[in-house]
Amino acid sequence: MGEKLRLEGVIKSFGANDVLCGVDLSVDEGEMVCLIGASGSGKSTLLRCLNLLEPIDDGRILLDGVDISEPDLDPLPVRQRMGLVFQSYNLFPHMTAFENVMLAPRRVLRKSRAELAPGVESLFARFGLAAQMGHYPDQLSGGQQQRVAIIRALAMRPEVMLFDEVTSSLDPELVGEVLDVLRLLKSEGMTMVLATHEMGFARDAADKVCFLDGGRILEEGPPATIFTDPHEPRTREFLRRVL
Repeated sequence: MGEKLRLEGVIKSFGANDVLCGVDLSVDEGEMVCLIGASGSGKSTLLRCLNLLEPIDDGRILLDGVDISEPDLDPLPVRQRMGLVFQSYNLFPHMTAFENVMLAPRRVLRKSRAELAPGVESLFARFGLAAQMGHYPDQLSGGQQQRVAIIRALAMRPEVMLFDEVTSSLDPELVGEVLDVLRLLKSEGMTMVLATHEMGFARDAADKVCFLDGGRILEEGPPATIFTDPHEPRTREFLRRVL
């Protein structure tokens, strides 16, 4: 498996606030990379920059070796290849789960409902929501709504999935069902980058863990190293506080 994503010296500021301070990161095809760190360390901004929702100030972002961070690049084809799921589900309340998922593929992929429906229905079945396709968001639990949001991103047939704290707004008993979806995607070879507070999940499921602090990746490595023998005092302090 070759390299899928690479960040080289990525810098991002909002006014006088330096959020990403020269981030270097490599993500191989089929790899799950978990970003951990305190709130405000730059995890969410890193994901938004990858998806081109935020332009970077300096550095490069490469997808399959092609620089996608050029200022005049059309972001839409990149976003089709890289799905981003947020902690808030952002489902339209007046549409059923099925209609919410169908909206973007019909507009962007310009395919008919009849062409798209079998694939979308199979996604609902795969993630245990076949019986809820006709339900409205307020008829679904938080965990079900988050799974619909993930299905909506997958309906665009992305090559990479980005997840921004997708379990942080869920009740504890609903977290597991969303993490099971992530495990399933990993088993199917999806390339994924996750910002997460779920340390047990990162330790068990990630191929690589990156600890962000002050807009930098302070330490990265396999979970066994990061969680049991971190080199940096700041990593040890963070893990001591959250574990």
